[in-house]
Amino acid sequence: MRYIEIMDTTLRDGEQTSGVSFSASEKLALAQVLLTEVRVDRVEVASARVSAGELEAVRQITRWAEGVGMLDKVEVLTFVDGQASLDWMQASGARVMNLLTKGSLNHLTHQLKKTPAEHFTDIAQVLTDAQRAGFQVNVYLEDWSNGMRNSPDYVLQFLDFLQTQPIRRVLLPDTLGILTPAESYQFVNQLVTRFPSLHFDFHAHNDYDLSVANVMEAIRAGAHGIHLTVNGLGERAGNAPLASTLAVLRDFMPEVKMGVVEKSLYQVSKIVETFSGLRIPDNKPVVGDNVFTQTAGIHADGDKKNNLYFNTLLPERFGRTRSYALGKTSGKANIENNLRELGIKLSDEELKKVTQRVIELGDQKAVITREDLPYIIADALQQAATTARVEVLNYSLTKSKGLKPSATIQVRIDDEQFEENAQGDGQYDAFMNALKKIYSRKQMAFPELTDYAVRIPTGGHTDALCETIITWRVARREFKTRGLDSDQTVSAIKATQKMLNTLE
Repeated sequence: MRYIEIMDTTLRDGEQTSGVSFSASEKLALAQVLLTEVRVDRVEVASARVSAGELEAVRQITRWAEGVGMLDKVEVLTFVDGQASLDWMQASGARVMNLLTKGSLNHLTHQLKKTPAEHFTDIAQVLTDAQRAGFQVNVYLEDWSNGMRNSPDYVLQFLDFLQTQPIRRVLLPDTLGILTPAESYQFVNQLVTRFPSLHFDFHAHNDYDLSVANVMEAIRAGAHGIHLTVNGLGERAGNAPLASTLAVLRDFMPEVKMGVVEKSLYQVSKIVETFSGLRIPDNKPVVGDNVFTQTAGIHADGDKKNNLYFNTLLPERFGRTRSYALGKTSGKANIENNLRELGIKLSDEELKKVTQRVIELGDQKAVITREDLPYIIADALQQAATTARVEVLNYSLTKSKGLKPSATIQVRIDDEQFEENAQGDGQYDAFMNALKKIYSRKQMAFPELTDYAVRIPTGGHTDALCETIITWRVARREFKTRGLDSDQTVSAIKATQKMLNTLE
């Protein structure tokens, strides 16, 4: 089996995503997770000479990496700029530089306005100085893909020169994301065959949504390493995504092996989602919220009978679980699977009524979760609303300039009524603090709020209905509840009351 090096460039190329900027502490945390939990082979963490904050971030990473024996796994993008990048490297504590050079005659002629001989002379000087300073050097051929299309003789001339130089790797970026899978194979194979002594990394961009396919073909052609980013972050349409690329290689290329731990991919994806502020699309392969959710009732039925709708992308590989969506396409099997998770068993007649009610709600485009089922059951079987164990009877919320918001609430739990007052950082926080006091008096467990999202219909006005979706965690289990009202705080209170009864 052939070992493929994985270099993660989320902290450098991924940070070129519009609107994304990681703090020094976030960069350190991500570098630690990527190297010790995900176990990528290398991380590219910054570009030299960007800012004082970038320098401090790299210093923190290199201090940690040196302490755990991983300094050679930390890389920085540098430039052909005489001594400037080398001085920055020295100050940062990094020891591996990825030197950015021109991989196409078009870039060389119009951006640098130099001849190949002049560019090679400048590069040779930087490499000599880097070797003298004790740095390990990899070389990027910027715009290499256009170079292979339009000036292949220049690329070959460049590589003839590089194989005489003290470098570790040649990095082949499809800078503008223009390659097809056929070209990726052809261009990489041509270089691997002609320069067998060089180590080639392939760096894909996703402008045509071909990055994963291009990576696959580059490896098939003989590439020794690949560059990826968590959640596919990167300039324009982004880079080849870490999670789905690794899944493709594991499942369709058994002749290669990688050191990445699959079960860590979802965890690092959620961390990057939080740090970057960019939400993961629900249907993003491997890490999206809905990609292990069966919606059609016939699929759920097939899974129950013989796993007929399973593929090799089993959620357990990535530390996740399969779920069954509820909506107008749900059949009895979907609903039975969800009821089983809730520990609820219905008769055939009851199940038929509940299924019909779920379909009706789905026709109304209502979003239905597993936690909604007890309420749907109550509605479908015509049970009185008073069967709810917990009810928020009344509340008074105040907010005044210069004073902390406060809440006074009345709550019924079974046949007992409670009243409490509390302050908080906002009206809902004050409400929650008062509620926690009541549950503390009752010595009842209270869940942890892990996510709070608000949605208002596109084009909505100030009186538009507001949907608040809150994610709760109890022990190791997470669930969501929703509230709907024209007032955001009230919709959150409704979602919270739903949570309290779901717990019971």
